[in-house]
Amino acid sequence: MTVTESLQTQTLPEDGLAGTLLGRAWIPAEVSPSGIAGPSPVWLCEDGVFDLSALAPTLAQLVEAGIRPGSADVGKAHRIGSVDEILQNTESPGRDPSLPHFLAPVDLQAIKACGVTFVCSMLERVIEERAAGDPARAKALREKLADKIGGDITGVVPGSAEAESLKAALQEAGIWSQYLEVGIGPFAEVFTKSQPLSAVGPGDQVGVHPVSSWNNPEPEVVLIVDSRGNTVGATLGNDVNLRDIEGRSALLLGKAKDNNASCAIGPFIRLFDKTFSIDDVRSAEVTLEIEGEDGFALREVSPMSEISRDPLNLVEQTIGRTHQYPDGVALFTGTLFAPTQDRDSEGAGFTHKEGDRVRISSPKLGALTNRVTTSDKAPEWTFGFSALIRNLAARGLL
Repeated sequence: MTVTESLQTQTLPEDGLAGTLLGRAWIPAEVSPSGIAGPSPVWLCEDGVFDLSALAPTLAQLVEAGIRPGSADVGKAHRIGSVDEILQNTESPGRDPSLPHFLAPVDLQAIKACGVTFVCSMLERVIEERAAGDPARAKALREKLADKIGGDITGVVPGSAEAESLKAALQEAGIWSQYLEVGIGPFAEVFTKSQPLSAVGPGDQVGVHPVSSWNNPEPEVVLIVDSRGNTVGATLGNDVNLRDIEGRSALLLGKAKDNNASCAIGPFIRLFDKTFSIDDVRSAEVTLEIEGEDGFALREVSPMSEISRDPLNLVEQTIGRTHQYPDGVALFTGTLFAPTQDRDSEGAGFTHKEGDRVRISSPKLGALTNRVTTSDKAPEWTFGFSALIRNLAARGLL
């Protein structure tokens, strides 16, 4: 197997280029039709990677217009290279600035995230905390709660009458918390993960705040939603989390979640078509692999089938008549992953170290791979809305 074949195997979905894959790429001046470097929406197909900026200058506008690129669009688009070539130049460091590389596949979309969407793991964490590590006590508490609500607590549907019974039982047992409110209550937790244009993409470094000593990746499916609330596709994301910061207070969520390079999205958006649907999202399995320079290795699989709120319900709670997003939304759907595997010493649990290689993958969506650094060492985010507008105008795309 060649290096480039290996990169395609490691990055693309299992069925390769069979689906409709959109992304974004940085187009250097040497490759740009205008002679000016800048970001463009791109389409990946067997014939290569095509710059679609002549059809729509941003990926958000491409999605909003409902454009589904095909062979008829090749004549209007500009080929910037092969999938192999651009993948090879996407790994950082080591990029050749004179050649294209892939970016996070979202631009103007709001970047939102849902938390506590897997009620099973949420309740187990609360039970384990109250049981203080005693399995027998945890089992007794679990059975007590199941008896009070008349069934298995892991099957509770948020917002249902059964969930209200569970809430009352938890309060009676003295283990209610604000996290359980969004876990089993009628309203999902939806927060702003990061700012438009700030997400890092495949091959980039991902950052954790340097003050944090207990943190972890959060592998998630990210839904791509247009301004009308239509879910049109999906990709993968890493909702990097600082467990020690958020654990102090829920009011520190912004400090725990939104830092430089703390939001990774990619590798590509797979649009819904005959090869991929929302049911594929519902049945997806998301695999997390971590390899440390210290020899540490971790592999976990999160099945989306265990999510407590349907993905489309999360969309409905994010965008609608009471809350609009004119450029659409990239919506993280939550994670089942809560790392407990000890890394350095018994009972210390897991936390990142600089240089960790994090790979998040799913058969229909490919793989997003990043290396861990701290947010103060990651490249600064400097290309915002003003820079994008100036760039598109200079390239004659506005």
